Amino acid sequence: MSMVTLPGLKELIESISRERNLPRLAVQSSIREALLKGYERYRRAQNLERKQFDEDYFDNFEVELDIEGEGFRVLSTKTIVEQVNNSDHQISLEEVQQVAPEAQSGDSVVLDVTPDQGEFGRMAAMQTKQVLAQKLRDQQRQMVQEEFQDLESTVLQARVLRFERQSVILAVSSGFGQPEVEAELPKREQLPNDNYRANATFKVYLKKVSQGQQRGPQLLVSRADAGLVVYLFANEVPEIEDEVVRIVAVAREANPPSRYVGPRTKIAVDTLDRDVDPVGACIGARGSRIQVVVNELRGEKIDVIRWSPDPATYIANALSPARVDEVRLMDPESRQTHVLVAEDQLSLAIGKEGQNVRLAARLTGWKIDIKDKAKYDHAAEDTKFVAVRAKYQPEDDENEMEELEYENQEELELEHDRFGTGDED
Repeated sequence: MSMVTLPGLKELIESISRERNLPRLAVQSSIREALLKGYERYRRAQNLERKQFDEDYFDNFEVELDIEGEGFRVLSTKTIVEQVNNSDHQISLEEVQQVAPEAQSGDSVVLDVTPDQGEFGRMAAMQTKQVLAQKLRDQQRQMVQEEFQDLESTVLQARVLRFERQSVILAVSSGFGQPEVEAELPKREQLPNDNYRANATFKVYLKKVSQGQQRGPQLLVSRADAGLVVYLFANEVPEIEDEVVRIVAVAREANPPSRYVGPRTKIAVDTLDRDVDPVGACIGARGSRIQVVVNELRGEKIDVIRWSPDPATYIANALSPARVDEVRLMDPESRQTHVLVAEDQLSLAIGKEGQNVRLAARLTGWKIDIKDKAKYDHAAEDTKFVAVRAKYQPEDDENEMEELEYENQEELELEHDRFGTGDED
């Protein structure tokens, strides 16, 4: 059998495998596919009869690598027929029976169709090189997808490699001994207090493993996602890992709208064990546990509050560190509430540029309106709220009244039929 030699093939496979962190079998597969595309280019260039080659025309061709011999062969699977119409796909029964008398029409044979060494020209070689580069990139993307798909929504250790526009390119690994791959940390996912110098290490939250053929890193990571806070507490507080304490909700503002306001997080915790203080467990002795989390997040303010099934208590806790005097649930259906505080607690409850009340609202799911207790008129606010509801729900209220009157009328009629009147005696 003839062969096109490829000097240094064995070393090429080894070097590509090392540099790109790919298995040798994956590299060999990419080389075979690339050489087949090169052969197609060679055949199209030699097409003097101007045959029409469809996309699947060469599906019956394959490339066989001879790694020890450092070369390759092109093989074609052809069908045995009485009359040949396409010599690339068919071979005559008479020709085959000269070698194998037992052959029959409809059988298949594999033939060596390797071109001569000199015929596999420069254009075919260029095509092979381009396709090989693309196939290797595809192999790497597939390896990354398979390796990290199950690690979405988890935290990884990362190392700063370089900067591209406003993004930071990091090196991350899926586990001990595994090679590092690149991940992108976009501007919106960065923390304002982080110092992304070369080779600095951070913990990052894996948000997404991208699919498809896009260029650049496939892994999108974050330092601003609330999932990072949850992981850090779970890693630092044994009671959370043992499910004695549970994290009910998290509200985080890692990139505030104003540069005068720092990052802040509110986290609500709870427990079913009466002997355990969930807030104290998360804070630790003298703040030791929460300080580890704060240090990892570069000084971000964190409020740990106790969750409660009672909305009023939960809302009051969520506005910590402000002291709340009263929580009025004005409309549970639309989740609107008035929170009354003393005058000296107003600014603390609202927070700098509204950050504290904004995070409390996100944490609890209620629309919170902070009011000065000394100036609050209970009767006037109730009247105003009823008027607003009536303005926006007049038809619903009328329908409810009509239904109520109709039901009352029916009840009266039933009572009349049941007991009768004095005239009937």
